[in-house]
Amino acid sequence: MSKNILEKIGIVLFFVGFFMLSIVAAKASPFNSFEDGIGLFNGRSHLPRTALGAKPARWCGWYMRSQKGGGPEYNKASSWLHYGHASGPRVGAVVIWNSSHHHHVGLITGRTAQGWVVKSGNDGGAVRERVRSVAGAAFRI
Repeated sequence: MSKNILEKIGIVLFFVGFFMLSIVAAKASPFNSFEDGIGLFNGRSHLPRTALGAKPARWCGWYMRSQKGGGPEYNKASSWLHYGHASGPRVGAVVIWNSSHHHHVGLITGRTAQGWVVKSGNDGGAVRERVRSVAGAAFRI
């Protein structure tokens, strides 16, 4: 074979190998986003099962783990009361509603004239970002 043909084959193999390695790395990463540009969150994680485990029926804490990390003990919303340290409401804070009849966890992503914007999982069965009242909630950073 001529040197020119071997060079072309080498270049093709390099790009095929790079492409395959990119796919493997993307699938193995525990840090893929729920909204990864391929499609919005549809109730199923784009993450490997080994990263977060199976999604529980009450999955707001499980979703928060995809944003902040933590083990399976953080699947339960009230467990987020032990995350980091206490703070007040601010962008980036984890907000925990923990009353006798309501348990939920979310992440403060902004503030409007109407109140704090919170992104959370299992909000009406989906990941949603909306203005929510944080009255009576705890905050961790």
